[in-house]
Amino acid sequence: MNVLKNTLKKYHIKDYNFTLVIAVLLLSIIGILAVGSALPSAQSKQILGVCLGMVALITLSLIDYDWILNFYWVLYGMNLILLLWVEFFGVEYNGAKRWIDMKFVTLQPSDFTKIFMVLFFAKFIMDHEMQMKEPKTLLKCILLVLPSLFLIVTQPNLSNTICIAAIFFILLYMGGMDYKIVGSVMAIGISVVVLFLMFLSYAQEADLPFLQGYQMERILAWRYPEEYATSTGLQQQNSIMAIGSGQLQGKGLNNNSFTSVKNGNFLIESETDFIFAIIGEELGFVGCCIVIFLLLLIIIQCIRIGMRAPNLAGQIICGGVAAMIGIQSFINMGVATGVLPNTGLSLPFVSAGLTSIVCFYMSIGFVLNVGLQPKKY
Repeated sequence: MNVLKNTLKKYHIKDYNFTLVIAVLLLSIIGILAVGSALPSAQSKQILGVCLGMVALITLSLIDYDWILNFYWVLYGMNLILLLWVEFFGVEYNGAKRWIDMKFVTLQPSDFTKIFMVLFFAKFIMDHEMQMKEPKTLLKCILLVLPSLFLIVTQPNLSNTICIAAIFFILLYMGGMDYKIVGSVMAIGISVVVLFLMFLSYAQEADLPFLQGYQMERILAWRYPEEYATSTGLQQQNSIMAIGSGQLQGKGLNNNSFTSVKNGNFLIESETDFIFAIIGEELGFVGCCIVIFLLLLIIIQCIRIGMRAPNLAGQIICGGVAAMIGIQSFINMGVATGVLPNTGLSLPFVSAGLTSIVCFYMSIGFVLNVGLQPKKY
């Protein structure tokens, strides 16, 4: 108790980033309204998620992150235990086993993996800061993240695996990894993607061992939308239609329009993966711009706090959270607009999903705490 009192005494209200908190709350309010319009029965759970998230945010923002990072190996172990729990006792839905049924709530551990990974590597990289350019240290980092990636990709959950892998490389770069290595990885990655798309052009029905059947179909539907317009690609085409039909100001939340894509039940999982389509149809171009602006504001505030962090761990936490929100937002909106293949990732602070909401609020709590720590100029 005395430790907590001493910790609170060194905080100053002027250092609390209320701009970040307000942006998160405004985005969450839009999410509550959009989810309520997409699936009214999910709105109360969305409100509960925001309330629980706020409690987590405030609590974590007042606990010294350096103290929490002392338990980084505990966090690493907790993450693997949760993922193994899913592997052996998880709940299966639509061919994927990604959830843990806690009777009163269903958890998706891969959401916790993102924040646990950011915290773990923030401490690990800071402790090995002088060795980050050594191949041995980089190999250790890769070996440490591989178990999580393997357990998530076998759920199967390729989209979260790609998202976490991207965050991981950003963390390494922030920790001092040689830019030549980053450039090499990017060059190889882009080349592989281009060659893969070229391969699909000549072998559309080929069986690839690292892709599930439905994943292959989604990529093909994105690559050849005309050929899959009435089957696998229908969901994305309806999403694009919904966003376009909203025009400038949208049709209004909970509207009764017969021309509404949502009202015609043409969108599946509209409250989660395709919530951006609901926003586009009902709040229009203006609503979409507001959501993008708020997400960008949150990312910028995280980066600003990170630039003034007292140590490397604080910088990595803020940068990692900014990357987590930015990458996941880009993927979600990219899917909804047809820029990327159809995949299942939530829109931060907006999509329905109790675990997702609470995890993102937790991550903002850590960022706020970094901003409250005494600065080193």
